[in-house]
This record gives sequence, C-alpha cells and structure tokens, in this order.
Amino acid sequence: GADGADGAVGEPGPQGEEGVQGEKGPDGDQGATGEAGAQGDEGPQGGDGEKGPGGDQGDVGETGAPGDDANDGAKGEPGQDAEDGEEGEKGTKGSTPWHPETDIIYEEIWDELVSFLDKLISEEFEDIGQDGEEGPEGPEGEQGDMGEDGVNGEDGANGTRGEDGADGVDGDVGPDGADGADGEQGATGDQGPDGADGPQGDDGDVGEDGPDGDEGAEGDQGEAGADGEEGDQGDCGCEKRPLPCPSCDVHVVTRHSQTTEIPECPDGFKALWTGYSLVMLEGNGYSLAQELGSAGSCLEEFQTVPMMQCSGGQVCNHGVRTDKAFYLANEQNPDFTVKPESNLDDLIGFVSRCAVCGGPSKIIARHSFTAEVPECPEGFEEIWEGFSYLMVTSSGASGGGQTLASAGSCLEEFYVPTFVECLGRGTCAYYINNLDYWLAQNPDMTQPGMWGMGNVYSGINDILDMGVARCAVCAAKVQMRHINYFQD
Repeated sequence: GADGADGAVGEPGPQGEEGVQGEKGPDGDQGATGEAGAQGDEGPQGGDGEKGPGGDQGDVGETGAPGDDANDGAKGEPGQDAEDGEEGEKGTKGSTPWHPETDIIYEEIWDELVSFLDKLISEEFEDIGQDGEEGPEGPEGEQGDMGEDGVNGEDGANGTRGEDGADGVDGDVGPDGADGADGEQGATGDQGPDGADGPQGDDGDVGEDGPDGDEGAEGDQGEAGADGEEGDQGDCGCEKRPLPCPSCDVHVVTRHSQTTEIPECPDGFKALWTGYSLVMLEGNGYSLAQELGSAGSCLEEFQTVPMMQCSGGQVCNHGVRTDKAFYLANEQNPDFTVKPESNLDDLIGFVSRCAVCGGPSKIIARHSFTAEVPECPEGFEEIWEGFSYLMVTSSGASGGGQTLASAGSCLEEFYVPTFVECLGRGTCAYYINNLDYWLAQNPDMTQPGMWGMGNVYSGINDILDMGVARCAVCAAKVQMRHINYFQD
C-alpha cells in the first residue's frame, strides 16, 4: 500500500549497544556467481554480447578483503547500449536515533545520491565486471572515545560531632614584654649636707691683654745712632696695599653684547646703567662717531634717530629725512633683501645691548695682528677677548673710527656688517653700501711693506683664520697704592 504520513519526531533515545553484523540481503534477478576457477590462459577476444536487462538495486554489501593480484585481462569491446531498466522500489526508511530531526533531509539526499550513482554506473562503468564474492567479516573496530563526565552528585549529610581531643602540651614561655612608660618625676628631696672641699683646681688660662695705656710723655732726645748699612734697591712707583683695600680711582668701561641680552660687567666692576649700542650719528652729511669703550656709546633709550635739527629761527625738526643713526647689530648673517622695518618692537630686535661699568682698574686694549689672542702686559689681567675693530663708513664722506687703546676697538663678535642703519623717517635696515674696517693679520711675506696687497678673504672661515686680527681687553690689577714722591 502507499507510505503512511511521517509520525512526530520522538525524543532522542539512549545510545544503543553495537548490533551484530546483519545478513546480506538477497541479490537481484542476476544469477548467482559461481566459484572462481583457477587462473586460465588468456582466451581470445569474445564477441560483443547482448546487454541483459537491469536488475533491481540491491543493498550495498560489506567491503570485502582485497583479493590476490591477478593478471590484467584484455579490455573488452564496449557493449551495445541497453535500455534503462525499470526503477526499483523505494526502500524502507532507516532510523537515525541520534539525529531524528534530519531524517527528511537525509532521505532526500540519499535518493539523489542513489539516482546519481545509477546513472554514473550506466554511463561510465559499463565495462566493469560482475561483483565479487562477499569478503570475510572485517576486524573489530577501535574502542570509542570516553563519554563526558556525569553531573556532580549532591552534598552528603553532615556527620555527627566527634569527641573532644586530649589537652595539648603547655606552650613555651613568651618573650619579655616591652618596658613600661616612665613614671612621673618624684618630688624634690631635702637638701643634703655640704660635701667635703675638693682638691684645688688647675690654674686658669691667661686672660686677654688689657687696653693700651695712655701715651707717656715725650722722652729726651737720644743720642744719634751709628749709620746703618745701605739698603737694597727699592721698587719704583707703588707698593701693594693690604687686603681688602682697593685703589680709590674709578674707571669707566662700556661693554657691548652684540645680542639682545644685556652683558655682564667684568669682575670688580659694577653696572652704572644699561642701554642700546650707538656707533655713529649723521646729520646734513656730517658724522660724529662714538667711542664704543666710552659711556656715550650706550644710550639708555632707543630712538631711530635720537637727535633733532635746529635752525636760527628757534625752530627744531626731529626726524629730518637726511638724518641717520648707526647702531651695533646683533645678527651675524643679515638679510639685505628684507624691507626696512618701522615697527618699534621689530626695530629693537636688530640692535645690540650694552652696559656702562664702573670699577677701580685702568682699561687698555692690545692687538696681535695675528689669528692668536695677545697676552695682557705684566700687572694686567684679561677681562675679554675679541676682534680688532677700526672704523665704519657710510655713503659719501660720512664715517668715524675707534681709538685702538680703547676697549671699544675690541669687539667680542665678528659681524659683517657690524651695524644697522636707521633713518629719520623711522625705519632701520641693512644696506650693502655701508662698510666696516678691521685691523688685518700680518701675513708671512718676504717683501716688507707689501704684505696683504691684493689678498681677498671670502667666507667667514677664511676671514677669521687669515684675515681679521685678534685682540684682548686688559684691566690693571688694583691692589696697589701710589707713593707721593714729593713728600718731604
């Protein structure tokens, strides 16, 4: 009859024990295969036989053990195409208790797989021989994996209380406890009897000398003593004063930093004021240079042109177009392409700072005319070293120089140009037509009077190594006092 409707999916049953090997099902309409005879001689190629009708699909047998290797038979000629046999009846659905929910899916897949294998056998494996005899039963399979751990059991009931144990052995004596806090001080006792006199003490230290007594009365004139021996030759000029007595003379020196920082005064000197480093002023085509070692070269206030032009009609003009002021610069590599600055904060950034210093030492400058810094003379000590600066010129006949004995002729930095030019209209800038003059080194030449003729020094390294002379500023040692040679 027709297949009944599928029942509801049951609960998964427990894992059953492995069943015994089932018997092979009956073969199809094909007759039983006789026993294999001994290997005969290879016969002649037979003619093509008629293909029999296809039998019903039998159950898949167990895989037999591999047979002995046989000689390959000659390949038969392809048989005639046979008509497809009738489709066998549908087998009974197997059970898969471990996956009941997938029965329907597996059934469809099995049907498709059987149909595909039937077609594949009929088309591709027509020349395959008949099935061999059933092989012997295979060896027993390996033991399966251990099952998962079971659920922990419930805690057991509490046991009854045991009997009290015997008394333990007495423990060792513990360490001493910490000292207790000090008690309060007791009341003062009664005065005891006087003790016996002790031995006489050692003599005390000698006391300090008492103040000098009053000067006594002048004594009588003594007799003339004998002439002494002639003394040693004395030192000329002056003698050392005892410390800390300095000389009472005051000397002034101005120091320029050639940066935006205020310089420090040399040891023994004190800053009197600080300001901005002025080199030269120019008015109506005439110039006035400032000695850079003097106090006049350090202006306490900055102005682009710190002067005004006055005529006889009681009229004065500040910032005339032709008036100029030249200040020491603080830039080693100025940019000549920058347009003149007019903002006061920006202008101050171009100008060197300075300090006017007062102290007890005479100041001099010494120039070496070489690349080596000269030593200070005896009785003097170096307070700074630098490069020998001579003079500055501007357009036309304007210009001015330094006294070579002054500290202003020894600048601590070598900049080209050394100064920045400020105009009466309120701007400052670097100009290519402004010139600096420095003392030069004396080359080792064999022709006197011809040294340095035509030498060109290009680049800052060549200028410093072979061109500009070096110098030192020296201060006299001050622990001296003068002797009055005219005293009776």
